[in-house]
Amino acid sequence: MKRFIPLLAIPLLACMQAGEKTDLTKKRDEMAEGKKASIYTTAKDTDLRLNKSGSVQFKKAKQALETENSIFVNPNKTFQTFIGIGGAITDSSAEIFAELSKEKQEELLQAYYSKSGIDYSLMRTSIHSCDFSKGNFTYIEEGDKELKTFSIEIDKAYRLPMIKRAIEKAGGSMLFYASPWSPPAFMKDSKNMLRGGKLLPEYYDAWAKYYAKFIKAYEAEGIPVWGVTIQNEPMATQRWESCIYSAEEERDFLKNHLGPILEKEGLGDKNIVVWDHNRDLITHRANTIFDDPEAAKYAWGTGFHWYETWRKGNPMFENLQRIQESYPDKKLLFTEGCNEAFDPEKYQYWPNAERYGHSMINDFNRGTVGWTDWNILLDETGGPNHVNNLCFAPIHADTRTDSLIYTPSYYYIGHFSKFIRPGAKRVSTVSSISFLESTTFVNPDGKMVTVVMNSTDEEITYQLYVGSSTATSITIPARAMQSIIY
Repeated sequence: MKRFIPLLAIPLLACMQAGEKTDLTKKRDEMAEGKKASIYTTAKDTDLRLNKSGSVQFKKAKQALETENSIFVNPNKTFQTFIGIGGAITDSSAEIFAELSKEKQEELLQAYYSKSGIDYSLMRTSIHSCDFSKGNFTYIEEGDKELKTFSIEIDKAYRLPMIKRAIEKAGGSMLFYASPWSPPAFMKDSKNMLRGGKLLPEYYDAWAKYYAKFIKAYEAEGIPVWGVTIQNEPMATQRWESCIYSAEEERDFLKNHLGPILEKEGLGDKNIVVWDHNRDLITHRANTIFDDPEAAKYAWGTGFHWYETWRKGNPMFENLQRIQESYPDKKLLFTEGCNEAFDPEKYQYWPNAERYGHSMINDFNRGTVGWTDWNILLDETGGPNHVNNLCFAPIHADTRTDSLIYTPSYYYIGHFSKFIRPGAKRVSTVSSISFLESTTFVNPDGKMVTVVMNSTDEEITYQLYVGSSTATSITIPARAMQSIIY
């Protein structure tokens, strides 16, 4: 990829607070004039898949017109600091990976974790089993409330080897976090890891110590753990591993058990993420936990998923903005999303990719600092999944033919992850027309990335304004995503 001289290589920018101005950023729009921007495009019904599709040159801007389609970037207004984009390595992903030939394994790692691929920079996994395991299991013997039998030996067969190879391919470091789907059965009122149930109060301390043991065990394997979420989907009674916490129960577990115990175990630097569920009830959960100073001091921020649309409504992006306004010191992290209801006839179904683009643009524009896809790899059945909850991944393996199938979602995610790097700052960006969605980040090296999505069936020409400069007219194909690098 041809590299252009950054408009400004100023580490100072990475430290700016929201809306803060400096003399250097005031000059950025002036310096854009005369510079070139590279355009990368993915488009339906074409061969364009994250391909460089052209370049444009910035010139002094004229007054924008109502009859034009315009994207306005104000480089003097920056917001949250970006921490990364990635996906989850589940037991299913790891076991499928192990079935592939060495050549296909290397291809998959290159595709996700190298600079020649889409350069993932964060990773999630489960604390013991989830639905994307071949069965439910824990790291202790049933009934061991003192955790004397704790061992992650089961993860050493498939999951840990893949995680280690992925981190190595990514350059040796990765923001890595983990989430539990259910405590062991004996710790719950239902005596079952599946179908909901609640953690019994007498096991709150034991369960909190379980997180500490997990963190220490993974770090003993050479995998630094950035943090944990308290509970995957704490308001969903699922047919798979699940556990219910009311807002008050999660608050009190964090305040009186998990937070203090991680500190006592020397793990007070680990980040604890609350909620880890959909955007619909997220504000109530944040209000309940963050309005309690003793609980809030242990919470890094709020995790969320995108599945609130199961009730046939639209994604609740505005709820994220309300949290950001109310608790600006607490971060927002997208912790899971995938396209449900696997169907092999829909590998190339374009709306699946557009769901990613729509969510990522709108999540980032509401203050989200990182974005985590669900399984990075599933097989030709959309699994394996021990309760038949079969889904899509950006890449599928056909284990019958030792082949990899790249879906459009892989490329749409790549329009963000490949070009926006950890430490980047989001930059004020708005569109003059509703059918063009856009966001912008400035990387630590000063290079800016504007991502634009056209989900209409028509080719659209638009003007990209950066301060007082504008790029020569840019055309985005129908049903397409573009990343403009300048």
